Amino acid sequence: MEDFEELKKRQIVHTAKAIFIEKGYFAASMKEIAEACGMAKGSIYKLFDSKEDLFTAVFEDCHRIMFEQARELDRVNAHVAPMERLRRKIEFLLQYTLENYFFMSEFRELPITANEKFIVAWKKKRATLLTWHRDCFYEVYGERIEEHVWDMAAIFRGLLREYIAYAVQKAIALPMSELAQFFVERMDAVANDLLLRRPKPVLNESNAYYNHINPVGPDVQQRTVHDFLHACDVMVQELPKPESVRAELREVIGLLQRELKQEKPNRTLLHVYTTFLDTVVELRPYVRQLRLMI
Repeated sequence: MEDFEELKKRQIVHTAKAIFIEKGYFAASMKEIAEACGMAKGSIYKLFDSKEDLFTAVFEDCHRIMFEQARELDRVNAHVAPMERLRRKIEFLLQYTLENYFFMSEFRELPITANEKFIVAWKKKRATLLTWHRDCFYEVYGERIEEHVWDMAAIFRGLLREYIAYAVQKAIALPMSELAQFFVERMDAVANDLLLRRPKPVLNESNAYYNHINPVGPDVQQRTVHDFLHACDVMVQELPKPESVRAELREVIGLLQRELKQEKPNRTLLHVYTTFLDTVVELRPYVRQLRLMI
């Protein structure tokens, strides 16, 4: 049996959730939450050090409930056909996200994003949710989709984000069950196209998972630029140019790679190298993107 303090914490979290949703983060006060709980403000501070800590507790509780319900859904639907199981999962996710939209957003403009406890909870949520998205497609398509599963997850998250935003604005008249079926059919079309055409994956576990959870650091950025320059090198090898021209272009790409590995790359040299590559019409789209990356 839960002790009295734990019951009190659950009451505060439940009440705070409703007030945060109604008033927003800034307008909600610990005094108001305490009064709604029928207790003194000091009683809340005995359990939660600050409004940030209380908000974090509500955030964690909201996602704990979601993942618990998702696991129960998996158990209940264990013997349902894979596609229908996926549809039910997506319907659940759409409905839960819509009903708890305030706590399912990214909070990018709120000061809570600088709170260490919240950052830990936020990263844990994103990691768990991303893994769940990936597993949804593994369950339906199996190892066949492994090479492209992270692209599938990214496309799905994009659909989810955009359509939920429309639903929150009351711009979608469809019930979530029908929207979920729409998602399943669109994602199945994407999966079949990927399996048929086998394009080179855009995302892998490193840049999809790690960078989804953490800010992109210098090491990751350098590796991304290196991979991009390697793609440029491959492109040059296929250009309908004399061998001497291709060799010179590849040499410049090599010089770029070497310079970018320096602790402080010489900006003048980078400009010279990219300007030289920009003289080749076929490379101009690559050079434009490269300049944005470096």
